[in-house]
Amino acid sequence: MLHGIWMPGVSMAWLGARLAAAGFQPETFAYAGAAAGPDAVVPKLVESLRRGPAHVLAHSLGGLMTLRALQQHPDLPVRRVVCLGSPLLGSAAADGLSRHAWSAPMLGRAAALLLEGCPPWQGQAQVGLIAGRTPHGLGRWFGRFDGDSDGTVAVAETRLTGLAAHAVIPASHSGLLFSAQAARMTEAFFRRGRFGD
Repeated sequence: MLHGIWMPGVSMAWLGARLAAAGFQPETFAYAGAAAGPDAVVPKLVESLRRGPAHVLAHSLGGLMTLRALQQHPDLPVRRVVCLGSPLLGSAAADGLSRHAWSAPMLGRAAALLLEGCPPWQGQAQVGLIAGRTPHGLGRWFGRFDGDSDGTVAVAETRLTGLAAHAVIPASHSGLLFSAQAARMTEAFFRRGRFGD
């Protein structure tokens, strides 16, 4: 499990407990989101994933880090990935933050990845994304969203070409970390490659 840019590893604990109760053995990959950036994080993530096989659950920036690792190392033994609120097409909120001298440093070394997003997915792993549509979050003050958003990431920013599944649920960006519905959908995707029964 990977957390987002400004969150600690413990932010994944609630979802981890739900996955453990469902029979999985969750491990959290903690990293310095803004301070490290993909050049430092991805090699360590690759090393961790080589111990697989594994599924990956990743929130926000964690999803971009995961797909970057899998793109660079397509032989990793990862079968399925669930991204929660990850701006896979790039982040308008990050773009807004990057335009101000006082806020740009908040993105740190993760800025380029958040601004660029990911290329269309063509890897071996099945990737599903759960987006939120409850607009409670600081991102709305920095980015302009067309359509639904979780307050930090627009639903449109999550619709990467090549996803195996995409769903939108009533949750905010942080609320995705405590959503029973997201936990159930993640379990279903890990078991069957789809969010439904």
